[in-house]
Amino acid sequence: MRSILAGTALCIILLPLLAFGDGRGTCERDFETAFRGGGELRIHVRSGDIDINGSDQAKIRVSCELRDEDRAREVKIAFKAVGNSGDLRIAGGPDNNFRVRIDVPRNSRLFVRSPAGDLNVSGVVGDKDVELHAGDLTIAVGRAGDYSHADASVLAGDLNAPAFGVNKDGLFRSFEKENASGKYRLHAQVWAGDLVLK
Repeated sequence: MRSILAGTALCIILLPLLAFGDGRGTCERDFETAFRGGGELRIHVRSGDIDINGSDQAKIRVSCELRDEDRAREVKIAFKAVGNSGDLRIAGGPDNNFRVRIDVPRNSRLFVRSPAGDLNVSGVVGDKDVELHAGDLTIAVGRAGDYSHADASVLAGDLNAPAFGVNKDGLFRSFEKENASGKYRLHAQVWAGDLVLK
């Protein structure tokens, strides 16, 4: 009985430590680390075709596709957790022909920054703060009424946000909306390219 109680106590002590993980890897194999939903996840990812998808699992999973698989080891993946927040960084590797899929807990507060490429965010319920320097950014936002604040801007390109009843093209296009009954915040910016909020 004493050993059962000791084992139970040890599990209770270690559970919070196992809920979040730190780790490093490369694109030679899929990268996984524990991360519970509801936290803030900051993602800094190199240029390429990037898909960020919400999942029902309490972990982050990164998988890569490269034309030159021999250079997969050059792509460095690093994750660090602090409290209920996590920081994921993906850097290095070939200059082109790179695709990465990042699966995150569905209920996450996202902060994403990337220099260039096609960036798609879908299946994530929570705050979204996403900026892309050059390329096309598409975010599946769900119901517009879920957001207490939403702003989006494109310096050069098209801004198509049917969820918010906005469609603009040209230079320096933007919109901002407030909704007292919403609970999430949305910020999306593309410097050069197209931005779609659907």
